Amino acid sequence: MEVLEYVAFATSPAGGNPAGVVLDATGLDDAAMLATAAAVGHSETAFVLPSDDGALDIRYFSPLAEVPFCGHATIATAVAYAHRHGPGRLLLRTRAGDVPVVTSAAADGSVVATLVSVPPRTAPIAEDDLAELLEALRWPAGDLDPALPPRAAYAGAWHPVVAAADRGRLARLDYDMPALARLMQRRDWATVDLVWRESPTVFHARNPFPPGGVVEDPATGAAAAALGGYLRETGLVAAPATLTVHQGEDMGRPSTITVTVPREPGSGIEVTGTATPM
Repeated sequence: MEVLEYVAFATSPAGGNPAGVVLDATGLDDAAMLATAAAVGHSETAFVLPSDDGALDIRYFSPLAEVPFCGHATIATAVAYAHRHGPGRLLLRTRAGDVPVVTSAAADGSVVATLVSVPPRTAPIAEDDLAELLEALRWPAGDLDPALPPRAAYAGAWHPVVAAADRGRLARLDYDMPALARLMQRRDWATVDLVWRESPTVFHARNPFPPGGVVEDPATGAAAAALGGYLRETGLVAAPATLTVHQGEDMGRPSTITVTVPREPGSGIEVTGTATPM
């Protein structure tokens, strides 16, 4: 078994979100995948299982558990596959559904990948859950942006979207990790998408990931896709739109995620970025 390591959503290994990539996981069972992900130690490791029809089955494991979909590991896998086999179109079969990905060579020689999420949707967050969430985050309700109401958003995995009223609130991330982990495990939330809106199409994000044993993700493609779906469904962005999500800056691992929101309700959200070997 060959384990590759890439950082996604950055052009330098000093930024982005690291992911493990196994391009041929044939013969590995669940226990072996989980043990490998724990040994690699990144927030997720992707395991690819080639199939006879040309599609690629893919599974994602954090150091603690399997997750149904992971955006940054998808981008890392697509770029790693392009480095090995050349750019082009891929169809990834995830636990959340089929995810098409296109890779292409950029002018600077890097490889850029664009995934199309499964159809997104949102759901209300129960009042008690929201109170518990804010308590675990140590965020007073008065620090929220009333123009972006909290809501759970899905584009392959569930993420509560919680918007800060100012950049300073987003920068002060000091949460109760065990308490947040318990709530997220009960509600099957992958990460919490904490955002601050700089402009109508520019967002800054931080993503706690305690169910995976990770304090914070420096780039979260699945949450960025879910955010795009949330903004379209709530009418908070005029689709079609292209969004820029900056993440990882407060961790010293700057990442840039491009999110394309089509006009058609229910259509998949496009997430674009590059990846580079570590």
